[in-house]
Amino acid sequence: MANHDIIVVGASAGGVSALTKLVQSFPENLNASVFIVLHTSPVSPGLLPDILSRKGPLKAVHPKDGEEFKKGKIYVAPPDHHLLLERGHVVVKKGPKENHFRPSIDALFRSAAYVYGPRVIGIVLTGMLNDGTSGLWSVKRMGGIAIIQHPDDALFPSMPVSVLEHVTVDHIVTLDKIGQLLNTLVAKRAPKKISISAKEMKLLKMEVVIATHDNAFEMGIMDMGKLTPYTCPECNGALIGITEGASVRFRCHTGHAFTASNLLSGITQTVEERLWDGMRGMEETTMLLNHLGDHYKKAGNKKMASRFFSKAKEIAKRAQIIHDSVLTQQLLSEDVIINQEKMIKPSRDA
Repeated sequence: MANHDIIVVGASAGGVSALTKLVQSFPENLNASVFIVLHTSPVSPGLLPDILSRKGPLKAVHPKDGEEFKKGKIYVAPPDHHLLLERGHVVVKKGPKENHFRPSIDALFRSAAYVYGPRVIGIVLTGMLNDGTSGLWSVKRMGGIAIIQHPDDALFPSMPVSVLEHVTVDHIVTLDKIGQLLNTLVAKRAPKKISISAKEMKLLKMEVVIATHDNAFEMGIMDMGKLTPYTCPECNGALIGITEGASVRFRCHTGHAFTASNLLSGITQTVEERLWDGMRGMEETTMLLNHLGDHYKKAGNKKMASRFFSKAKEIAKRAQIIHDSVLTQQLLSEDVIINQEKMIKPSRDA
């Protein structure tokens, strides 16, 4: 029987600092393989492996697709590519984004849970919104161990807090204590593989495969959840709702996936973009009407010029309404709503 020798780590905002401290706490003889996803820009130069290699005792690399992994080594997801696990090797693919990100924390965690079950230790560190919650839920569902950075120790506590709200966490620790904890956990034998329903296992396998390439519709993803009235912020595709414990998340037929908070953020972002488009169209209309008014004025047709100038003023007033709407439009997410409530409560108590 194997030990807990598969460690998956996810971080977002504040993640470089957190991961640097984390690897510094690793023992030199860590008897496990470590896999890391940090949310980064698609055009990032990909310097994280060099940083982690210099700061900690273990060598970190960007693995190649199909590369066999070894214990005592750190594998970092390359920019704009998902990092997934298969038996004995990694998969590095440019599949559909999850929560607007590629690489995705959830995708890595799900693949580890599907292949290695109770051997997995999942760790969620600092970050905004809630990528990592669904993935860590899968780790626990398959018998693995769930660890989060203590929210008070996180520069951005939203991701650890989200996990606390939806997942039964085994350990809540500060960064400087995680290395020691891992050394203890890795030395222990992993329990037997957990048996889950055939439908759950089918969905888990399907989502792992979807992260490797864009064929969600052909695989039958639309049959794995309840069809919703919402559309995907990435591609405008139809979304299904997938229930995990007390939480719900969403996936479209092309493969993009969202937590409820990330979907809310994406929809409100789309609303703002469309308002800007509307305002641009109204202002272009105003400019064209004034241009035509000037044309007729110069041609000596004052009556036609007056009509176009009058209509231009009318459209300009409508454009101002849209302009005011754009400036008051909010980008919403669970983080934003919670922070707004925190700001409001003191004044109410007063």
